[in-house]
Amino acid sequence: MSETLAPLLARPSPEAARVLLCDDSAVIRGAIARMLNADPTIHVAARVANGRAALEAVGREHFDVAVLDIEMPEMDGLTALPLLLRADPRLRVIMASTLTTRGADIALRALRLGAADYVPKPSVAAIADDSFRRELLAKVKGLARLRRHAVATATPPGAPRPVMGTAAAPTTVRPAARERPLLVAVGSSTGGPQALFTLVQGLGTGLKVPVVITQHMPAAFTPILADHLTRLGATPCAEARDGEPIEAGRIYLAPGDRHLLVEGRPGALRARLSDAAPENFCRPSVDPMLRSATLACSGRVLVVMLTGMGHDGREGTRAVIEAGGTALAQDEASSVVWGMPGAVAQAGLCHRVLPLPAIAPRVLDLLRDAGKGP
Repeated sequence: MSETLAPLLARPSPEAARVLLCDDSAVIRGAIARMLNADPTIHVAARVANGRAALEAVGREHFDVAVLDIEMPEMDGLTALPLLLRADPRLRVIMASTLTTRGADIALRALRLGAADYVPKPSVAAIADDSFRRELLAKVKGLARLRRHAVATATPPGAPRPVMGTAAAPTTVRPAARERPLLVAVGSSTGGPQALFTLVQGLGTGLKVPVVITQHMPAAFTPILADHLTRLGATPCAEARDGEPIEAGRIYLAPGDRHLLVEGRPGALRARLSDAAPENFCRPSVDPMLRSATLACSGRVLVVMLTGMGHDGREGTRAVIEAGGTALAQDEASSVVWGMPGAVAQAGLCHRVLPLPAIAPRVLDLLRDAGKGP
């Protein structure tokens, strides 16, 4: 049975994001509910203790977002996930995962099964940590917005489907570089894993350049993310190793808690891992990766900035652009949080602002067509 949270005198706004909170710990449910309800744009409409109760709640009323624990009695989160999505295909589900290798593997498997995102679940003692609060609030708000946009733009059966992104058509900010990029460099954060799945699948196999990725993520999660990206059946992906060659047709992911730098020269690139201080409160950070890639590749870098909170990557992208490189940014409509791509776009540093599904085709076009003339 769900738990009613709001007192009668504190009616939530009709516009508030409706959240279903599912965790077997009453302490965790209470702490997260208080955290979310403190924001006037969010309303925790129900709290339940297992996946079966969550499924019953979704059958009774509508929710924008569900925060779903993984390990619970009666029905765990991974079992409940496909049933919840079958009951409400537009429900956005955030998996709450422990900071362990097993927890990371289950959370990322859930993303491939349709979960919208995940949050690394801190201990009870650390549940009030400000970084966890900011991350969870950003994901709940962003995913609720995406759900409501999907509902508002849904087409009746038989009607022609609109092309995603036509409401905010790709914007040309500056002409693309004329030289073919030697490296694709990707930055992502909040909402990034799902965006990376889409990007990597779209790139396919046989890339003629290497790809480096910095995703803000804990150290327990990055090797699992690399494995899941490889399992998509596209370009092989692995955590970068210090000193290894960076070769075409492979993806190198920054390990959690270490910056990934690119060293060497065109045709002889190598990875360097750094324990330098965090930048933009992040390690790994996108900015040092882009700065180093600019020098190593003589500016012939193609930046792809995906969904993420904050502005990490903006100044690194500036260095790439000033050296003659190219940048693409995910559009606001398809981003969970339009922080990182928005910072690049609003600074006038990118060549196109594109919906997520259009980014990989544009990358492939740039890799194929650069240097062919107008």
